[in-house]
Amino acid sequence: MSTVFIQKRIGKKGTSYNVKYADPITGKKRHYRTYKRYKHAQWEANELRAVLDSGKMPKSKIPKLNPLTFSAVSASLKKEWELRLKRKELSEVSLNGYWAKLKVLQRNYGKRLLCQISEDEILEFRDKEIEKNSVISANRYVTMMKFVFKHGLKLNAIIEDRACGIKLLSEKDHERKRFLLPTELDKLVEAARLTRAKHYLPAIILLGAEHGASKQEILSLRWSKIDFEWAEKGLVTLYRTKNKRERTEFLMPRTRKALLEWKGHLELKRRKIGIKEVASDAVFCRIDGTPLKEFKKAWRQALEIVCIKDFHFHDLRHTFCSNLILSGASLKEVKEMIGHADISMTDRYSHLSLNHMLHRQDQLADHYSKTSNPE
Repeated sequence: MSTVFIQKRIGKKGTSYNVKYADPITGKKRHYRTYKRYKHAQWEANELRAVLDSGKMPKSKIPKLNPLTFSAVSASLKKEWELRLKRKELSEVSLNGYWAKLKVLQRNYGKRLLCQISEDEILEFRDKEIEKNSVISANRYVTMMKFVFKHGLKLNAIIEDRACGIKLLSEKDHERKRFLLPTELDKLVEAARLTRAKHYLPAIILLGAEHGASKQEILSLRWSKIDFEWAEKGLVTLYRTKNKRERTEFLMPRTRKALLEWKGHLELKRRKIGIKEVASDAVFCRIDGTPLKEFKKAWRQALEIVCIKDFHFHDLRHTFCSNLILSGASLKEVKEMIGHADISMTDRYSHLSLNHMLHRQDQLADHYSKTSNPE
């Protein structure tokens, strides 16, 4: 193994950590790079050791800094995402989601030079986001910061990546288990019919609650992936880019009806306006076929009408899983139907499975009591 070590130095400007290595040919000690934090020096030392062990020589010269603002690096990163979209390595829905989060970060850091943003500032932003929303939301923003800083290294906008060492917080400890019972779901669907999005929002809600579809799956859904006549029930195929899993399910009656109503509304409007060609095959789109990017306002309006608080759209997936189990499905069946990659992701609903078993045990106890004490 190659010799790489860290030398601590205390000077007038504070403590620094020099990463050094032994030249594999001459054996002489050579300076590599200097860091203000020990953990950054340790990461670099590990990377350097791997390079030396592979038989290569490190590039010890630090590249010339190209100071760029957070906004400039973000814009460059967006162009890279757009190229990935063209190569079909990234979905349009994911790109829109990434960019929406980056725009929020730009409001905080946009005019700042990326090299001036410290790790402590990122942690402070994360903590505020936890208080304001949730750990999951905070992790999403930290992930975006990691993307920006990693891209900044490629552009020489920074010398060291101050975001790479920030660990994502455990989401398992903060898992949401909020879900709607059938009567609450009925009220929410009816409330959706009172919003400005009354023609399409009921179908969106039912896809979430009756098929466990995520927002990404819904917004990327195409009419070509729906067969309304298959076995007189209909089929829908959903694709989740997060785990690259595709699942096909029978359409639930209410979902099928809501989708057909939305399709009929689109066709009627297009005939009236005289639109013969549309921009896309997207299910949820504008009259001209331009895919919808969001439906936040309509969703919030429906929740306000029915007075449901602390409920996220993603909670409709929990509604789907929870009601599946309460209706008698096993955890394994729920895993397959929701498209979880691992059964551990479905374990959060195990308490409902126990409730279902308790109901069966009560029925069994009632059966025994009637058998042992016949009238």
